[in-house]
Formats: sequence, C-alpha cells, structure tokens
Amino acid sequence: MSQHVIPTRVYYTIFLALMVLTSLTVWAAFQDFGAFNNVVAMGIACTKATLVVLYFMHVRYSSKVTWLFVITGIIFLFILFTILMGDYLTRGWQVLPQSW
Repeated sequence: MSQHVIPTRVYYTIFLALMVLTSLTVWAAFQDFGAFNNVVAMGIACTKATLVVLYFMHVRYSSKVTWLFVITGIIFLFILFTILMGDYLTRGWQVLPQSW
C-alpha cells in the first residue's frame, strides 16, 4: 500500500488556519449575534472539524471506501440532529413552579 506524502508546509498552513479559526471562535463567543449565536459557533466548529478530518486524518488522500464511511457518518449525524430538533421543537414546554 503506497501512502501519499504531504509536504510539511501543508501541515503548517492547516495548523495556522486552525489557530485563526480558534481565535475567531473566542472572538465570536464575546459577540451577540442574536438568534445566530449557535449557527456561527457550529459553522466555525464544522470548518475546523473538516480541516482536521481531511488533512490530519488523511481522508483527503484516502480510498473511496474511506470517503464512503466518512460520508455515512456525516449523514448519520444529520439524522440524529434531525431527530433531536424534531423532539425539541414539538415539546410543550412547561415552566416548573418555583416551590418545587
């Protein structure tokens, strides 16, 4: 099995991008985006996770079977989020009394 050799410059670039995104995460934590706070946080987190999976886990240069498993995992994650949000959005929220 041959392995793809990645120049160290790529790793340094990805590391720098991850550090910039981490700084962006810290900056975004102190900002008020209203209803989009979670969207911004998840967008930054998904971008960082994508960089880690593609480069540090070597998925970018892997076989089609590896890509199949990665995509299957992502689809499964979306299914779980869909079920979670379906439950969350359809609950009849009740405020508990203060005396309990």
